[in-house]
This record gives sequence, C-alpha cells and structure tokens, in this order.
Amino acid sequence: MSNQSQTNITVGVQYQGSLERALFSTLTTLPCCSFLYINGVMLYTLRSKRVFRETSRYILLYNLLFADTLQLALSQLLYILAACRIILTFPVCGILTMLASLTNEISPLTLVVMSLERYVAVCYPLRHAAIITIRSTGVSIAVVWAFSCLNILIRVLMMLTFPFEDLESLQMTDHCSSIAMFLVPMSDHYDRGYTCFVFLSAAVAIICSYIGVTVAARSASTDKASASKARNTVLLHLIQLGLSLSSTMHSSLIITISRTVKRIVIVRIQNVLFVCVFILPRCLSSLIYGLRDQTIRPILMYHLCCRRKLSVMFNRS
Repeated sequence: MSNQSQTNITVGVQYQGSLERALFSTLTTLPCCSFLYINGVMLYTLRSKRVFRETSRYILLYNLLFADTLQLALSQLLYILAACRIILTFPVCGILTMLASLTNEISPLTLVVMSLERYVAVCYPLRHAAIITIRSTGVSIAVVWAFSCLNILIRVLMMLTFPFEDLESLQMTDHCSSIAMFLVPMSDHYDRGYTCFVFLSAAVAIICSYIGVTVAARSASTDKASASKARNTVLLHLIQLGLSLSSTMHSSLIITISRTVKRIVIVRIQNVLFVCVFILPRCLSSLIYGLRDQTIRPILMYHLCCRRKLSVMFNRS
C-alpha cells in the first residue's frame, strides 16, 4: 500500500508543468538555505566560546542543532532529487534515508535529556554541578546516538530480507524516500511501533519534568525567576517534540490523503507539508535559544551581521 501510494505521488509529478516545479522548488530551497545558514552560524557560535564548550546545556543544544541541521540538509537533498526526477539505486537511497531517519530520531531523545537537565537544575540546585557534568553529558549524548543507531541497524536488517536478487536491476522505479524503502511489510509496522514508543516515552519524560519544575517553582526556597525560565524552556521542549512528531507523521498523512484526492493535488500538498513540518521546525531551535538566551544572543547576532557592531537594540534584554 505504501509503495503504491508513493508511486501515485511520483506519477503525479509528471503532471506538473516546468513552471510549477520551478516555483515549488524555489519556495522550498530559499528558506531551506536561509535556515541552514542560521543553523550553521548558531553551531559556529556554540563552538566559539569556552563557556559554551564547557556548559552541559550548551553542549546538548549543539547536539540538537547538529542533528536538526543534518536532517534539514538531507530532506532538502531528497526533495531536490525528487523534483528533478532523479532516480537512484536502492543502496544509495537506503544510505540517504537511513541517515535522515537517524538524525530525525536524535532530536526527541536530546530534548528529553535537555528537559531532565533543567529539572535537575531547578529541583536539585546544590547537586546540579555534581550530577550534570561534562562527562555525564557526553555519556548521555553517546547513549542517544547509540540507541538511534541500533534502531537504524534493525531497519537495515529488515531491508536486507527483501529479495534483491530477484530484481532485474537495483535501479529504483520511484524517487527516493523513506516510504519507498519500506520494502517488506514488517518495516512499516516496526516504524509505526518505534515512533509511538519514542514519542510517548519522550512526552511522558518532558511532561513529568515540566510538572516537577512547576511544583518546585512554588517552593519558597526556589529562585522564582530561574524556575519560571526553566519551566518555559521545558514547555518549549514539549512544543518542539510535537513538531518533530508531525514530521514523522508526514508519510502516513500523505498515504492517507492519496486515497481520496488526485495525484497532482497530492504533490502540491506534499510540497506545502514539506515546508511546514520539515523546514520550519528545524530552524526553531536556533531562533528560540539564540534569541532567548542572554549569553548566546549578542554573539549570535554578531556573527549573523558578519561581525559588524551591533546596534543598541540587540544588546538590550
């Protein structure tokens, strides 16, 4: 069913005129390049100062931005290949889609670790320095990547059960996408089960952190300003998790829509959803943390303005 729906989408591209394809490609490529630039500057900013390299929450933010930037670049690459009607081989497409899946799964897990770090900072301020160290942060990031890599390994093993030797050629008939690589029925079931497990677990962890921070904020011994800021940060993490979930539901939504509307309509809807659920959420982390954090903001604006002097407006809170 997934492959048939993806075929319908691919065939629908043939009904698009050259002008329409060029318009949609421009509307997606320009914001994507802008966001890649902003994310790149943010990554450079987080490595430019010692305080960023030696503070746990900035290290976690760097990991989140790094994964989002790779995901944004890979998604745009796959989109351009589809728009240009470039058909890949199964091995090449498998590598690209597996890398995209890996970076997409890093974000929700990193958000969980960032929420827990804020929870410890507010609820256990005296033990925060002992619990949240550079070493423990590095271990947490390693666990996140290892868990995501294990999931990719399982996907690859299921993919290898497909009888490629029965094919006349390894050349694909559709454009490269994650749906096109669901070569066996088990892949689709596993993808849905894994996605539900990760996001339910992440949502529970972040919500519990938010409740813990909220309760701690009402305590007389807690710094009200710090607790309120941490609570807002955890709430933003929950919103980011919801946006990440929307990107994972993109394929299922397209498959559902493809059963009721025309092919060309599916292509247009897919273009709009690509901008809304793939491109925009991947730049939110840079904008949220870059503008909210008083330490990052002046340095980020300094680099974004090509190292020119900032106006007084940017230096004020």
